[in-house]
Amino acid sequence: MSDLEIVDSSFSAIINAPIEKVDIPTWCFTLPEDEYRRCSPAHIAAGFTTAPDGKRMSINVETIGGSLMVQHYVETLAEKHHLILESVSDIFTPTGRTTIHVLWELSVRRIDDRTCEFTNHVRSRATEEFKASLDRQGIPFDVFRAQRQPMSIAHNRGETPLFAASIERAALRN
Repeated sequence: MSDLEIVDSSFSAIINAPIEKVDIPTWCFTLPEDEYRRCSPAHIAAGFTTAPDGKRMSINVETIGGSLMVQHYVETLAEKHHLILESVSDIFTPTGRTTIHVLWELSVRRIDDRTCEFTNHVRSRATEEFKASLDRQGIPFDVFRAQRQPMSIAHNRGETPLFAASIERAALRN
């Protein structure tokens, strides 16, 4: 764990569709808002646009541990069965607005002709801005991390099977 790492969380779920029909980037960058909201009670809104450099961007709004987050996920790797997104996410806390860095990796691997395994891997770390915000409040980073990890891990654990079901629905429509 790095000095600024908040959480490193990975969960998997089964997709009952052939891997050939799964296209994670297409799913991610065309995900309707109501479908995103069905993937977690903490999900508020979703949309997609492009970053200034032209790369695709998924915008997600959710609450984790009582803090509103606006994530600006820019694709850094987009293959049919592997998507890596990176965001400097806005986080709104009771003491103000700051940012955290989030790396979101979605992948799928073949199990057999009819099923595959989806993995939802989320890593977050404090930005210097976030660390300074904690310092101003006198909150040791280790204390914050210890309190935040269970909430972030629970969120990922809960959304992973629902993301898998959503990807499965998209794959079977194609």
